[in-house]
Amino acid sequence: MPLLCYNVGEDANMTERLVEIEVQKLPEGGYLATSPVLRGLVAQGRTLAETLEIAQDVARKLIESYLEHDDPLPPGLSEPVDEPVHLRIAVAA
Repeated sequence: MPLLCYNVGEDANMTERLVEIEVQKLPEGGYLATSPVLRGLVAQGRTLAETLEIAQDVARKLIESYLEHDDPLPPGLSEPVDEPVHLRIAVAA
């Protein structure tokens, strides 16, 4: 399953974690991304790259909301990224 990096915060000391997402190609065109671990993450775009960009922004906003309200982060989120991560990316050619 694809993993999505997200940053928390507005400065250079942002924490990066990984969020598991699922991306589906829609029959009517475009893509839909959801997350089994970050409830409320729903992103739709025309291309895979656009969908992932939107999903990253939605994930960031959801996490910031958790932190602003002193709510615990969902248990399925990864620890901060400090080791190599292997990701597959979409490239139009």
